Amino acid sequence: MKGYGGTPFIHIQKRYGMINSVNQSKSPRHLLISEKLREQISSGQYAPGGQLPSEFDLGQQFNVSRTTVRRAIANLVNQGLVTTHRGKGVFVKERSKVVFSLSNPLTFFNTDLVRQGITGSVRNIRFERVDPPLDIATQLGLTAEGTEVYCQQKIILTNDIPTVLDMVYFPVEVGEKLSDALQQGFTYTTLDRNGFPLERAEITLESTHATPEIGRYLEVPIGAPLLLYRYVAYSQGDRPVACGEAISRADRACYSVVLTRGDLHTEDV
Repeated sequence: MKGYGGTPFIHIQKRYGMINSVNQSKSPRHLLISEKLREQISSGQYAPGGQLPSEFDLGQQFNVSRTTVRRAIANLVNQGLVTTHRGKGVFVKERSKVVFSLSNPLTFFNTDLVRQGITGSVRNIRFERVDPPLDIATQLGLTAEGTEVYCQQKIILTNDIPTVLDMVYFPVEVGEKLSDALQQGFTYTTLDRNGFPLERAEITLESTHATPEIGRYLEVPIGAPLLLYRYVAYSQGDRPVACGEAISRADRACYSVVLTRGDLHTEDV
């Protein structure tokens, strides 16, 4: 296989430590280059806020065409590691993330933000009464056919940067009573402080990627990695008062949990 300028690309891979296995040597060149650049970013060779070499210089460094370099950079952009500025170049993104806690006792998003010195705000997109999908009705414990719910879609910003897209459903009683407050504040805190104290939440985490619509809301490219936080929140009497999913930018947020050893119940063998 020949690289840009006629040098066998296998030599370039060896020179820059880009071969770890036989399978990797068969990977497309732009993927090998983006992986090498990712390693250099992770190691601090290119610091947050720092600029990567130009397309020309990277082409010379790895002995490949500019088209291959552009594809490698596109991979880094989709991973949330760098950002491009037209006419200026490619820059490494700041790596500090908002850390949301999943540990007991139940911690609210805005509490985590305050603890980290981050300014949080909410931008309401819509708040309306709708017929719920079957899974939503089930999660909210609705048994009567035709029972409506309130649906809210909002963006959570951290230091004025769109970070989380939240789609949440409420029973009608909750939506009508807290309509104004929910459109201005964080879901858990608003419920807890306005007559619906939260006792527990059931949560699952998954990975996903940005669709065109989500990308517009969170200001990320299509296909960018995202974290999907699904939840059902319960008030007193084990009553579900909200359910939904919060989609967060993987380059701006992460989740932490503290695990402690509980009572062990063992049997003699």
